[in-house]
Amino acid sequence: MQNGEVMSPQDSKALGDEAMKDHKAPCQNQRCMEPTAPPLPPPSPPSAGPPEYPRPRLIFHTQLAHGSPTGRIHGFTNVKELYAKIAEVFNISPSEILFCTLNSHKVDMQKLLGGQIGLEDFIFAHVRGETKEVEVTKTEDALGLTITDNGAGYAFIKRIKEGSTIDRLKAVCVGDHIEAINDQSIVGCRHYEVAKMLKEQPRGLPFTLRLVEPKKAFDMIGMRTKAPKSNEGKLVNGRETLRLRSKGTATVQEVQSEFEEQATRKVDDLLESYMGIRDPELATTIVEASKNKKNPDDFAEALDSVLGDFAFPDVFLFDVWGAIGDVKNGRI
Repeated sequence: MQNGEVMSPQDSKALGDEAMKDHKAPCQNQRCMEPTAPPLPPPSPPSAGPPEYPRPRLIFHTQLAHGSPTGRIHGFTNVKELYAKIAEVFNISPSEILFCTLNSHKVDMQKLLGGQIGLEDFIFAHVRGETKEVEVTKTEDALGLTITDNGAGYAFIKRIKEGSTIDRLKAVCVGDHIEAINDQSIVGCRHYEVAKMLKEQPRGLPFTLRLVEPKKAFDMIGMRTKAPKSNEGKLVNGRETLRLRSKGTATVQEVQSEFEEQATRKVDDLLESYMGIRDPELATTIVEASKNKKNPDDFAEALDSVLGDFAFPDVFLFDVWGAIGDVKNGRI
């Protein structure tokens, strides 16, 4: 366009369009530099196998052995927690509970709750009854009683030998909690500690036992109804138990095999013979420690790692190793 010429409207529009094209071109060339969203991750592959479901809550029925309504408890992993749950249901202190039996309200030491509860077992809690004091004079080395404990600080009498010193004292009964010896409280002591104290009492000198007997049942106890049937929270294959542990959480496991059951009974017999105590849970732990051990030294080392506080004598360990081997080889 020459100087002095007037631009027509058409020429003006065409020039404006060209300018707009020149202005847009750089943006089109820079399209590759515009920010973009990151790519989505690939979908997760389907999980292999069946889906996992939460394990059912284990619920147990319980009563006070001397008579009460039926309560339901759950969420415990050891004996102390079990007692706390029972106490909460019946609005009593956990310290009131002396021991528990399974499927029987009677003071039956064969039904005593140890470290395992069958998933269909009914729990009866025996609570404190009357307190009594008995004077005992040792006439021989052994008093003739076997001690066990409830796993929560109470030692009690599990067996009385016929014709023994204790057997002649009719006020002393199986199931009595030994609360004190010569006014010295032994609450919190383990069974083997109490047995040792009794063994150390000198012959010919009287000493005093303060005992607490379980509360007696009402006359209506024979009319007790069975637990209501409920599958809520149960794993009912009839072959599982809840194993309570003093350390760690409770586990559901298969019942003992025939070998484990026989070996546990033999070890429990040896515990009574050597230490004056009965403790199926302790015997079970000893049998478990013997698994896959090739000689007594390996067994003793394994036992010391889990039960070092007991300081078992070597002669006891050798006898236990021999008894377990006899059961394993079918000699018993």
